[in-house]
Amino acid sequence: MAAAISVTPLVPYNRKRRPSAVKLRCYNGVEEDRKQWEKFYKRHQNKFFKDRHYLEKDWGHYFCHPKVLLEAGCGAGNTIFPLAKKYPQLYIHACDFSHHAVTLVKSHPNFRKDQINVFVCNIAEENLCDHIMPASVDIVTLVFTLSAVSPEKMPIIIQNLGLVLKPNGHVLFRDYAIGDYAQTMLMNKNQVISENFYFRGDGTCSYYFSEDFLSRLFERAGFVVVDVNTYNKEIINRARNITMQRRWIRAVFRRP
Repeated sequence: MAAAISVTPLVPYNRKRRPSAVKLRCYNGVEEDRKQWEKFYKRHQNKFFKDRHYLEKDWGHYFCHPKVLLEAGCGAGNTIFPLAKKYPQLYIHACDFSHHAVTLVKSHPNFRKDQINVFVCNIAEENLCDHIMPASVDIVTLVFTLSAVSPEKMPIIIQNLGLVLKPNGHVLFRDYAIGDYAQTMLMNKNQVISENFYFRGDGTCSYYFSEDFLSRLFERAGFVVVDVNTYNKEIINRARNITMQRRWIRAVFRRP
């Protein structure tokens, strides 16, 4: 297992390097964001992300009993299908704001209507209670989802998740951490929108979290921090002759 680390700060953000106004649509242009992710899933289908089998290693004890789970930002199903296979006693709600991503989930050979309820929803604007009973979910998995939206929208999403969580329900979080190799590359290319928030070449966006920012984000929404750690893995690409420091945050939050 990768060891927890102290992340070395990046070069301070320079406000004068902000991109043109068209790039700032990542803040408020919900429909434009949706278009970018629709293009992403039409281009890559379910081939871009690997199935996330590490969740059972990281958080297996949360899934061991019959429970209701919500995967927020399910994409093509790389989280839900490994969990559904390993823990058949789970009932899984899954949502994404990309129509094409939801179609990919429904067309997956392991999709079962009696175990998985998948639907289109923009959790930054639409009430999850229109799709799921309030206070009916035991676990929310938030895996490389929150980083795709602007920091201004994050509190809305967390409050929305809290509406469907049962008391003492948990949010299991994994996402990019500051100092990740990809962040360094985006900064060097001047693809900065705001501090720790960037746009990629394909039009999608990515935020890089610190433990302090993430903890305060959930605490302000009324959650209790159970665990939060930053991890590091060194990856050597011999073909390109580069060494990459990949960094991510893994955390657990509880709704009182």
